[in-house]
Amino acid sequence: MTRHVAVLMGGLSAEREVSLTSGKAVATALLELGYKVTPLDVDGEIAAHLARIKPDVVFNALHGRWGEDGCIQGLLELLRIPYTHSGVLASAVAMDKPMAKKMFAAAGLLVPEGRTVSKHDVLSKDVLPRPYVVKPVNEGSSVGVKIVQERDNYFFDEASWPYGEEVLVEQYIPGREVTVAVLDDVALGVVELRPKAGFYDYENKYTSGKTEHLCPAPLSKEKTEEVMQMALVAHRVLGCRGLSRSDFRYDDTKGEPGTFYILELNSQPGMTPLSLSPEIANYAKIGFNQLVDTLVKGAKLGQ
Repeated sequence: MTRHVAVLMGGLSAEREVSLTSGKAVATALLELGYKVTPLDVDGEIAAHLARIKPDVVFNALHGRWGEDGCIQGLLELLRIPYTHSGVLASAVAMDKPMAKKMFAAAGLLVPEGRTVSKHDVLSKDVLPRPYVVKPVNEGSSVGVKIVQERDNYFFDEASWPYGEEVLVEQYIPGREVTVAVLDDVALGVVELRPKAGFYDYENKYTSGKTEHLCPAPLSKEKTEEVMQMALVAHRVLGCRGLSRSDFRYDDTKGEPGTFYILELNSQPGMTPLSLSPEIANYAKIGFNQLVDTLVKGAKLGQ
């Protein structure tokens, strides 16, 4: 019997448009694979929609809050519908950047120094020595991320911060941006990102031609193995399943060998034409349709 897959996409987060692109790509792949597919743009009636269509499995293509922070996972647990990617706890912790950093550090991974402060604390003064990074505590896709450089005019104002009362501030790590995809407890490979201007922010992530992707990353064999192992540790310590992607800075500004710092783990990596996890999977000879099929076949309830 043909399995029925509901693809959850869109939603209410700041990453809605990216999620719609991911979801459409996944739905197309599933149709090509022979599944029965129902795309669902997630709204407040999602529980009723799912109860009505009764899918065998959910492919979670949501990004950002309410989609990858444990909320939709908890709903799917209540509805007893198996779903792709990580469970409730792993999703919630991965999305809570300060908590994830604590767990990474406890597991022996190097993280940038930093702390969580009230947004009022950063209204008119530097809270760390420059340069430093300001980011929301629970958004993805570099939404809201700012780098405060030595000569910048102070930018922060309350009206420009719709991301909650708390702000994560971290030391800026110079060097290179690299990321690692993990699928079913196997690190697939490493890609380096080289934006043509600025840093790897939302615009550079999702605008074609703005960032050069080097896959595999031009690292030594030893450093490649090191960062892949770090990504595996991060995946395991948070209790992730299916697909995850861990982002790192590689500080080689004082020469080789450099030092890796883990920035965060994404438990719902993008599935757009410019997304990194499918690109890394393709390098590992796992095509997009095969990746989607693997995630659906691994869907389940529980952690």
